[in-house]
Amino acid sequence: MIESLKHLPPSTSASEALARQFTDLAPALTSRQAAIEAARCLYCYDAPCMHACPTGIDVASFIRNIHDGNLNGAAHNILKQNIFGGACSRVCPTEILCEDACVRNHMEEHQPVKIGLLQRHAIDHATFNQHPFERAPATGKTIAVVGAGPAGLSCAHRLAMLGNDVIVFEANAKAGGLNEYGIAKYKLPGDVAQEEVAFLLEIGGIEVRTGYALGVNLHLQDLHVRYDAVFLGIGLTASRQLGLTGEHAPGLMSAIDYIATLRQAQDLACLPVPRRAIVIGAGNTAIDMAVQIKHMGAEDVTLVYRRGLDAMSATHHEIAIAKANFVRIRTWAAPLEVLLTDTGRVMGMRFEETALKGTRLAGTGATIDIAADAVFKAIGQSMEAVSLSDDLAGAIARQGDKIAVDDHFRTSVAGIYAGGDCVAPGQDLTVQAVQHGKLAAHAIHQDIQFKTGAAWPT
Repeated sequence: MIESLKHLPPSTSASEALARQFTDLAPALTSRQAAIEAARCLYCYDAPCMHACPTGIDVASFIRNIHDGNLNGAAHNILKQNIFGGACSRVCPTEILCEDACVRNHMEEHQPVKIGLLQRHAIDHATFNQHPFERAPATGKTIAVVGAGPAGLSCAHRLAMLGNDVIVFEANAKAGGLNEYGIAKYKLPGDVAQEEVAFLLEIGGIEVRTGYALGVNLHLQDLHVRYDAVFLGIGLTASRQLGLTGEHAPGLMSAIDYIATLRQAQDLACLPVPRRAIVIGAGNTAIDMAVQIKHMGAEDVTLVYRRGLDAMSATHHEIAIAKANFVRIRTWAAPLEVLLTDTGRVMGMRFEETALKGTRLAGTGATIDIAADAVFKAIGQSMEAVSLSDDLAGAIARQGDKIAVDDHFRTSVAGIYAGGDCVAPGQDLTVQAVQHGKLAAHAIHQDIQFKTGAAWPT
């Protein structure tokens, strides 16, 4: 039970009906559909789709494999660049990456090749007799990876391929990170996340130890001494605060906490569901929260953002999903006050209408009240303060509230690397976290073999 919402009733829908609300967002291609779609690809020589992919998947090559009926070859081409190719085929914003770059996406045709669905088709139907990648000869080196999310596990897999041993430390009870706990259930349904983790670990040489949280029962100083290198893929798990009185009242909670609980629930019918809900935010997490609570049975869901629609960080595709699910989007309104009942429970939010004064966002003085039984914050995440609380961690240079790294994902402390959402560069995308982990692995391998990896100048 989610403590903040325990006073709310569970969904009125039966378990089976709710389960049907959380199947794949887009239906899978049939073999015939995949063949027809693959035939649309022009197999461009310069392949702009490949250049648009953060992990550098050779899109034209794997689509040609599908066209030729070689699904194992297609899957191998994908996985050698992105070991999380299955999850990314479902959650990647292809509409702003590879499919946006597709040469068929022009005014006359305006229909790019369905690259994401073709990638999913290849991964879902590949039949490997054993793990498709082999380990290189053992190096005798052992690397600690903190965080078993896409960045950490991608790094671990590539390090293992290169012949290193890896110990992965994870705070949660399961490996998978964002894919297991933070992605909308209708985007990554069932046990897809755990199946992908199990597949990745088949490479060998990787040990996952759960229940270890950096700064709590795991300390960077100790890891730095015990292992040949350390990679931090700790993500952003702390929800930012609104800074309003009543923020911790029953009925107000972070969107990521509800999403995590929903993803782990054995029976969705047991989860509390508000009749009216407000989601504060403008990113994909806000959209995920709003759509999922609608699927759970909320009658009235309003997503509120302090700027205009064109400033939302959620993609147009995500916004369209919200609208298709009858989520009301209210822009130009900033949180002003949590409205509480006599017993101290959330009964709504008061917002101040906003406007641009030149280039600066300012309140207008006008207010609007929106009634709600629950309010979900999706205003961004930051690193848990305790994660980098020991003396060595305190020496790591920061850029804003994230870890600063160089082009090879080295931090300012020699032997410590970082990647994924916790580092300064990037778009906070799963696919980019995978690429960070992969590139960091190559840098780590190179550095520990040749005794380089000195701290970069600060």
